[in-house]
Amino acid sequence: MNFNLTLFFTRGVSLRTWEQVGMFEREVALYRALRPHLRSITFVTYGDQRDLAYANRIPGIRILCNRWGLSDRWYTRLLTTIYPLLWRGPTVLKSNQVWGADVPLRIASRFNRKFVARCGYLYSEFVERQHGVDSPQAGRARTYEGIVFAGADRVVVTAPAMRQAVIERYSLPEEKVTVIPNYVDAGLFKPNPNGSPRQGRICFIGRLEEQKNPFALLEAVKGLDVELLMIGNGSLRGALEAKAQAEGLPVRFLGNLPHTALPEYLSSSQLFVLPSFYEGHPKTLIEAMACGLPVIGADVPGVRELIRHRETGYLCGTSPEEIRAAIQEVLGDPGLQARIGRNAREFVVEHFALERVAQQELELLSAVVAK
Repeated sequence: MNFNLTLFFTRGVSLRTWEQVGMFEREVALYRALRPHLRSITFVTYGDQRDLAYANRIPGIRILCNRWGLSDRWYTRLLTTIYPLLWRGPTVLKSNQVWGADVPLRIASRFNRKFVARCGYLYSEFVERQHGVDSPQAGRARTYEGIVFAGADRVVVTAPAMRQAVIERYSLPEEKVTVIPNYVDAGLFKPNPNGSPRQGRICFIGRLEEQKNPFALLEAVKGLDVELLMIGNGSLRGALEAKAQAEGLPVRFLGNLPHTALPEYLSSSQLFVLPSFYEGHPKTLIEAMACGLPVIGADVPGVRELIRHRETGYLCGTSPEEIRAAIQEVLGDPGLQARIGRNAREFVVEHFALERVAQQELELLSAVVAK
């Protein structure tokens, strides 16, 4: 396809950030798949010159970063005034998330380019949960989001419920909002035929923040004959570790791990639990399901859309007691484990395999260029 794609990172995020939190391989997989079909792909990051060291891991993808050490203001000015003058041929701009999408929107408006606003999660909803629906922060977030969506040629969200929320909240035409889900490399995340899970091992992967409800998970395993692996970092890690040590809880904190290391830990576990209060379209849950792992998820937005109760997973409440009861029921029923693990794998491969999502992405980009 004879057009260029320029991906603008979330404001403040770099390739080095992706590497540090273990997201690099997961995030670049789609663009590796797209690269042979496009004229060129460029990543616009907010990292310094150290981001250029990743070029050998994403051959054929150009990296534009703040190699000069400019202030945010001057770097943004460079991106919105000078950099677009170097483009040759049709170019589609795409934001990786809503926060920071104002930069490609300004470029698209000034230089008459196509712009796709991707929304992996509703930024305004996260701000509302953090500060309150009527807070000034939430009001500014909704205004920002509305400007981005109104100015985009297409808006991409990751789930049907999110699509409906965006259409209703911002009065957008239905044809403007497209669902392209998060993807999983089903060749990397797959059942291990040569291994067997460790009895009683439970795995959690995610940021150690209030949204993920980690304290309730620690309370839930208290007194159970299990081992809980907590993979990920966050502001609550110190307090969680202190609680686990003080109360003698069966928990191991592993921190951030490379994406390619996750299948090993998932395959060695008997169960995956995601007790979040809310989610967008959780990638770690999809990856666990792709491994054929029985999963427990809280019955909340973003999770209930992925799990059919007792068919592709198990839904529960967010309290420690409800999470504990779910763990006990699933671990105590080998037939249930086998059934929901098998169904979960089939469901994810059918709907979220990387190859399928890459094709959806190409179809969208082609439609935007042809518009």
